[in-house]
Amino acid sequence: MRAAVMGSGSWGTAMAAVLVDAGTDTVLWARRPELARSIAEDHVNPDYLPGITLPDSLHAVSSVDEALDGADLVVCAVPSQSLRANLAGWFISPDATLMSLAKGVESDSLMRMSEVIAQVTGADPDRIAVLSGPNLAREIAQRQPAATVVACPDEARATDIQNACSTSYFRPYTNTDVVGCEIGGAVKNVIALACGMASGAGLGENTLASIITRGLAETIRLGEALGAKPETFAGLAGVGDLVATCSSPLSRNRSFGSRLGEGRSLVEAQEATNGQVAEGVKSCSSVRALAAGHGVEMPLTDAVHRVCHEGLGVRDAIIALLSRSTKPE
Repeated sequence: MRAAVMGSGSWGTAMAAVLVDAGTDTVLWARRPELARSIAEDHVNPDYLPGITLPDSLHAVSSVDEALDGADLVVCAVPSQSLRANLAGWFISPDATLMSLAKGVESDSLMRMSEVIAQVTGADPDRIAVLSGPNLAREIAQRQPAATVVACPDEARATDIQNACSTSYFRPYTNTDVVGCEIGGAVKNVIALACGMASGAGLGENTLASIITRGLAETIRLGEALGAKPETFAGLAGVGDLVATCSSPLSRNRSFGSRLGEGRSLVEAQEATNGQVAEGVKSCSSVRALAAGHGVEMPLTDAVHRVCHEGLGVRDAIIALLSRSTKPE
């Protein structure tokens, strides 16, 4: 198998390193030539994974056509809201497997990433996989033990990907529940923002545990409404990913939310996170709209949206959540 990882952010770069360590011939596409040269020649990604040495055999290019030439596995590692535009300019082999690393719901269409890939490329859903789990990029790039889920309707393709990225420190499991894995990945970013907001506001572990637990309940409700399997959310792509993203200071969404909880504006929070906007800031609105379209109640997601986009204060959002009518769990 030859893999092309399209996107040289922290997660794309870490995943490319995993593939190389697993013995898979891999090329990493970086939009900027200078970053591609840094990865290929100096074996570092100073912009997204500073201080980490990448495998010597990881090849990086800035040419889309060169990256995709002969690729059997195309790993989509660009942000969810730019995936459609990127895919439109990529020529992908009609036999290649496409795998999404992005965790989000497209703002305009309210499509999951696998649906965007299918619509833009015309690929059969059996050719489309997603990878999701408790996978903080920096820890994986440091070769710390981690596990993940490769979900694909075609179990044979999922197994091929599993074999292509299995290492002594990275353990992939297979699943056929693409919907569940994608919803788990999208909503956990929103819940991590909520946890960050609470932490930044000075609230403690009881509050955070409550947000994680109720956030999981929201995720399950939306997932089931879309046809996901409930048991998926008890696994790595559900509660595993949720706990890691909500708990770690390495989580961009958690850190971004913490800045908001401290009273900073969206612009100030972005400046404090190296100019990067957390995925959940955009996804909270699209997840909220998707839930509304299916009659699913998601009060935490709604509160995050109102803080990020309607000017609601963090403490006011917490008070509003606590003021909701009591009911059985």
